[in-house]
Amino acid sequence: MPASPANPPEPAFKDRSTGLLVLGIIEIAGGAFAALAIPFVFLSAILMRKGGGPAMPLRSFAVTCLTYALLAVVLVTLGIGATKAKRWAWALNLVVSWIWLITGVMVTIMLIAVVPSSILAGMRTAASQNPSAPPVPAGFMAVIVTFMIVVAAVFLVVLPLIFLLFYRSKNVELTCKQRDPVERWTDRRPLPVTALALLAAASAAYYLVLSVATPLFPFFGRYLTGRPATALFLLFAVVDTYIAVAFLRLKLVGWWVALVAILLRLSSSAITIGRANLLEAYSKMGWSPQQLEAISMNPMFRGNAILWWSMMFMVLYFGFLLWLKRYFRAPAPASYTGFSDSTPIQPGS
Repeated sequence: MPASPANPPEPAFKDRSTGLLVLGIIEIAGGAFAALAIPFVFLSAILMRKGGGPAMPLRSFAVTCLTYALLAVVLVTLGIGATKAKRWAWALNLVVSWIWLITGVMVTIMLIAVVPSSILAGMRTAASQNPSAPPVPAGFMAVIVTFMIVVAAVFLVVLPLIFLLFYRSKNVELTCKQRDPVERWTDRRPLPVTALALLAAASAAYYLVLSVATPLFPFFGRYLTGRPATALFLLFAVVDTYIAVAFLRLKLVGWWVALVAILLRLSSSAITIGRANLLEAYSKMGWSPQQLEAISMNPMFRGNAILWWSMMFMVLYFGFLLWLKRYFRAPAPASYTGFSDSTPIQPGS
């Protein structure tokens, strides 16, 4: 009798196409909301100026708008790639989830340390300006502060944690590689190296924006403004662009350039924290007394708190950079016979 046909072998992984579609749609929706925030930023700038309040300079609003625009492009691109189960989208979403989670945890801690004192300072200012107004109950303000922190934690910690746990699953990786069998540029280098390359590229774009919008650079004990600050921002933008390209090509010289650059930034910020006056630097940029007063009421600008938080991010960046050294190898020196050894060796071995 003829043998019955064998059943086809079951796949060695669980297909996660549905999860990719759901998270991709969430990313696309987030990108749409980020794009919709841009006109609201412009509207708030116009209303603040017409209302006679201490509005921030228009260049500061431009930085915020560019940030939302970049966020919208990134989220929509990653979302579309995820819905199509592209392997580059899996890799980049995993990298972005790590960056999002680490940054979100630090920002949430910063909010817990800053938001309560900021609201309390605002209540005191409002009470001094209008003594006849009834005082706001402390319990009500505690509920408002708690709600704000919880909402921030959901978007900055819980949501990226969900993305990270999903994209680090082997089933998700194999689903994308099965549906997108073509090798992509993200397959040719370790994902941690790609992560630092993306951070360097984002830093370069950020420096380019700051060179035009807010030329204020902490430089070894004082704040440079105007053309000197613009020149330094442009210089570091070029350096970070080179670092991004060198990391994508796994060049050891790029790692050394990144190490020197971050050490210079750390030392410059550390010296500036103890010596320079941030509000005085803003006054040299032509900010009005009302604008300076609004900044001085922000707890992030008291005691150079914003610089301290920036240094914490740079310290994490520095530690991550040291850990990445394992992925870089120095080329072997040519032998005395004129032939080169093809086996890579560790630097200093």
